[in-house]
Amino acid sequence: MNGESIKLEPSWKQRLGEYLQQPAMQALAAFLRAEKRAGRQIYPPGPDIFAAFEHTPFDAVRVVILGQDPYHGSGQAHGLCFSVRPQVRVPPSLGNIFKEIQRDLGIPRPGHGCLTAWADRGVLLLNSVLTVQDGHAGSHANRGWEGFTDAAIGALNREREGLVFLLWGAYAQRKGQLIDGHRHCVLSSVHPSPLSAHRGFLGCGHFSATNAWLQARGQPAIDWSLPPL
Repeated sequence: MNGESIKLEPSWKQRLGEYLQQPAMQALAAFLRAEKRAGRQIYPPGPDIFAAFEHTPFDAVRVVILGQDPYHGSGQAHGLCFSVRPQVRVPPSLGNIFKEIQRDLGIPRPGHGCLTAWADRGVLLLNSVLTVQDGHAGSHANRGWEGFTDAAIGALNREREGLVFLLWGAYAQRKGQLIDGHRHCVLSSVHPSPLSAHRGFLGCGHFSATNAWLQARGQPAIDWSLPPL
């Protein structure tokens, strides 16, 4: 994976461009090329792989939501964790996120699941793994993406202060070891999946807690509503 050819948002490229030259990323690039040559469908499409960084530049980040890997159904993933393209049915985990926002903040459930507005307001919607094969959840795990997204979180941890990290589920919580809880706010719960949401995600109050943390530091609250499309 050539750091010169990757279209990574400039403020992120400044911090991660060197990592793109690492052997692990070269191996990842070779793997992705081989998958495409074999005719396998990969999501999201190439231009959207780094969308989280494009919508939320380094200095604009205020909140980080960590996901695992992209949706593996056709037309769903577009580079922002938990988000789906407009006109795509809202997946169950995202439905539970909306349910908790309504319970916590009184914001009505939106009519779509496209979270681009959150990303543009400073919510970095980052999956740990940035690609997946059609129909095969977790198929690109342990291929090199994890180190890259660790480097992104590490840069935020070191260079920024007072961010809020929302870690939902055991997978995201493992990333917590990269975050200094004295300099940042780390909020953890079970995953919003229907399999676990009732065990603590619904009722967690993370959205009001996020805004209380930001406002206590003189920052505006996050607007968690989504405009109609």
